[in-house]
Amino acid sequence: MKMLRSFAAVLLALFAVACMAATPVKVVYHISNSDVATGALNNIRNHLNASPSAKIVVVTHGPGIDFLLDGAKNANGNPYDIPVQELADRGVEFRVCKNTLDARKLDKSRLLPEAKIVPSGVAEVARLQAEEGFVYLKP
Repeated sequence: MKMLRSFAAVLLALFAVACMAATPVKVVYHISNSDVATGALNNIRNHLNASPSAKIVVVTHGPGIDFLLDGAKNANGNPYDIPVQELADRGVEFRVCKNTLDARKLDKSRLLPEAKIVPSGVAEVARLQAEEGFVYLKP
């Protein structure tokens, strides 16, 4: 009987490990300043290269939304739309704070098509962590 319980415990542990291995890591990248956007996009690309099954959501608010505006370019004059689209094609989601759009009187039509509006950027970051088990990264 004792041996059967030990065997069952080992099987249960192996099952738990298998379930964890099958579950992709979920990460929220929090961007509140577009000055870090180029580096953040590079980090996300590297992250996906190392962990292709990772579920990545980028949440922006305040000045952090600027790289998701149509026509936005980095300090070298390169447009952000291309790397954003490439990452979206790899499953990365981009979320923009509606409070920021309202406060800055920006129409949603100014956003890149990959960007989804959420009511509050900071509330979205908290929700993803508390309710969906996302790991928090601040580039």
